[in-house]
Amino acid sequence: MALEITDNTFKELVLDSDKPVLVDFWAVWCGPCRMVGPIVEELANDFEGKAVVGKVDVDNNQQVSVDYGIRNIPTLLIFKNGEVVDKVVGVAPKEVLAEKLSAHL
Repeated sequence: MALEITDNTFKELVLDSDKPVLVDFWAVWCGPCRMVGPIVEELANDFEGKAVVGKVDVDNNQQVSVDYGIRNIPTLLIFKNGEVVDKVVGVAPKEVLAEKLSAHL
């Protein structure tokens, strides 16, 4: 299951992680986000133990969203060693996201 990441837990769960991290920036009211949500959950299961997969609700965690310039959702960022190494804006197939995350394992 994808982790719920907040402004308060972002540093610990994402920036300080020793594994690559896929972060889904989303909101409850966002239709395309609801399409990506199940894909993110599948990726969390597929990459368990190899990578961290989490979600940031942009309405409830505005600081992280501002810090990373999130203007469109869904936006998925991949972090490695505390740095953004890849980005996908909008809906993308599971295969594309899995390939991008695998590239950073």
